Formats: sequence, structure tokens, C-alpha cells
Amino acid sequence: MSETQTPPKTLQYRIDGADDAPVLILGPSLGTTWHMWDRQIGELSARWRVIRFDLPGHGGAPAHAAGSIGELAERLLATLDLLGVQRFGYAGCSIGGAIGIELALRHPHRVASLALVAASPRFGTADEFRQRGVVVRTNGLDPMARSAPERWFTGGFAAAQPAIVEWAVQMVRTTDPGCYIAACEALAAFDVRAELSRVGVPTLVLVGSEDQVTGPAEARTLVAGIPDARLALVPGASHLAPVEQPAAVTDLLAHHFDTAWNDTLAAIPVPQAAPATSAPVAPVAEIAPAAPEQPVAVSYGRPDPYDTGMKIRREVLGDAHVDRATVAADDFTGDFQELITRYAWGEVWSREGLDRRTRSCVTLTALLAGGHLDELAFHTRAALRNGLTPAEIKEVLLHAAVYCGVPAANSAFKVAQAVIREETTPRA
Repeated sequence: MSETQTPPKTLQYRIDGADDAPVLILGPSLGTTWHMWDRQIGELSARWRVIRFDLPGHGGAPAHAAGSIGELAERLLATLDLLGVQRFGYAGCSIGGAIGIELALRHPHRVASLALVAASPRFGTADEFRQRGVVVRTNGLDPMARSAPERWFTGGFAAAQPAIVEWAVQMVRTTDPGCYIAACEALAAFDVRAELSRVGVPTLVLVGSEDQVTGPAEARTLVAGIPDARLALVPGASHLAPVEQPAAVTDLLAHHFDTAWNDTLAAIPVPQAAPATSAPVAPVAEIAPAAPEQPVAVSYGRPDPYDTGMKIRREVLGDAHVDRATVAADDFTGDFQELITRYAWGEVWSREGLDRRTRSCVTLTALLAGGHLDELAFHTRAALRNGLTPAEIKEVLLHAAVYCGVPAANSAFKVAQAVIREETTPRA
């Protein structure tokens, strides 16, 4: 057994089990540490070399935030490369499951088999996770910590196990806020619904029957999309099923990884040129051929900024706002919506000269000066998403009051205050 802290481009990890055993990776949920798998380790480490990892800023890990699920997957692979691990089984819970899907899609030759616990091809909506980041940036992690038990456990378990509930709360409270926010942003951008058919490894989709975060509906979406997947429903468990129903989860994982590896190895010979590895070298899953290339429009002028503009517009204003604007567009307003997307967002907001925080400061000042209170409301929300705190927004409005007029600032303060209260209040 060993523990270590590692450089920024790798992850903090812990190893249990024999050095020559096949390797099984266990990935944590957002706000937890590798200890969420403690009750599986006794049995699993008797069969496998179990490697658990912490997300950045979790469990005392270095607070080097990762901005995407892909980056987290790459850091895990870098960690495994240092350990000499090439081929492995992987089980991950929630965001840990997202990392597993990413590995299976981008690095199929590394993943022998996969288990997705409380996972989803898309976690809620991007707006939900960005709003969670706003709450943490404003109030710290205490609101997330206090609400964690109701998200993670059934009511009966929480009432019967107060020590575990307190452990869960403390895990969240001791997480680095910046890394938590970055993980929320990573989940906001994660959406692999259109790619599930390319997951080419045997997959167990495991979900608690009472999970209200990523429940049976999300699990069935994964099973329907992944060609070689089966569903396991754990009765009486919510989001952290490995903690709430440890024996059932351990049995399901052990059976899945035993069966998946043995079936795969028996079906196809091991390639002779395979690199040395501490895990059993299973054949690479066949990848479906790429779709025929589609004709590409050739432009001899500047690239059309529309797609870039739409991406930035959604990231800054939120999907819900943009969807309302685009759905409401008709023959009269459609061209105007296209102009906004292409030039305001695709040409100006995309420029590198100012970061988004600074652009939000400029925008708030301009809208206050012009008395554009409707736009001020959704750009206050955008400013929070772009990383400004309520205190910083207050300073922008105070500064603008000197140069743009007290009456204009008075109206702006009322609008901004209402938005800030709404956005920084934790949602049920």
C-alpha cells in the first residue's frame, strides 16, 4: 500500500493490492475523496491492484484546477504512465464516471472494461453547474457541504448514520473552492450523448434506485447508447451507492470485472507486440469505422464567426437565456439575433485583448450609462458566471455612478441586487 502527492499534471493517488495483480482504477465523485471507496477495498484489493485517485483540490491534493473532463482524463493517464500501467479496468462515480467515458472514447486501447456508477452522458444542464459555481464563488463551499447529504444519501440512511453524514459534509468543506468551481465548469461542458455508440468496452451501468441526481433515467440512456452495456439497479441507494450499499456495489463490480476481462481474453489472442504492463493485456476493442467525410464549404475570406459566437454566448449568458432568445426569433427578429451572435459574440467577445471578467466590467458600465436595465440584468448574471463576485460588481456600479450619474446607478443597483440574490442563493 502506498500514498503519494504528485506534480500538477498528474493526480494524487493511493494503491492497494499486489503489484503483479491486474489493475483496477476507482474514480471519485465531485466533492468526495478516494475514501468514498474504502468499503470496497478489502475485497477488491484481494483480486486487483486497486488505484484510487483524488480530483485536484480534493482530499488535500494540490489545487491545480482542471478545466475539462478531457484534462482530468489526461492527468489520470499521465499518473498511470508514471506507474507503468498501460491497460486497466475502470470504475468511476458521477464525475469519475464521466472521466471513464472520456477514457473509453479517446483512449480505447487503455481501457479493458468499464463501470459507470451514478453517471450520465450529460449531467443536468450547463446552467445548473455554472450557477453552482456562482454560489461557491460567492458563499464558499458551506452551502454545497450542507446540501450534500440530501443529494448523496437516502433519508433513512442519513438518519441512521450521522457519523457518515458528518464525514461527507467535511469532505466537501475541505475541498478547494477554485477546483470545485472548475469541476462544475467541466461538467457543464460535458456532453457525449452523440458519441456513446463508440464506447467499445464491456460496460456496467450501476445506479441507486433512489438517486435523484443521476438516476435510473440517465442510467438507461447510457445502456441504450453503449453497445456492450448492462444495467444494475441497487435498491435503497441514492447517489453515493458505494457508501450506502457497499456490499451490493462490491459484488456487482467484482462480478463485472471478472467476467469482462475473462471473456475478452478468451475470445481473442493477446497481441504479441503489446507493451509490458501490470494489468492483463486485453485486445483492443474494434472501433467502428469513421463516417464518410462530408463536403466542406470553402471560404476564401475570414472564417464565419457565427459558431464561435454562439459557443461564447451560451457560455456567458447561459443556455436557458440563449434558447429563449433564439426560439422567440421569427422572420422579423431572426436576422437581428444572428447579427448579435456573429458580431457581438463572435467578433468582439472572442477577442484576446481582454479577459471575460474585464469585458463584463465594461459591459455593465456601458449598460448602466445607457439605462438599458433589461440587458443589465442578464449581463449581471453573466458577470457572475465570468468570475466577478458580488462585491466586485458593486464596485463597478459605484465607480460608474461617479461618471454616469447617480440616478442611473440607483436603477442599476436595484436590478443587479435582485439578480445577485437569485443567483447566489443555493437552489434546492
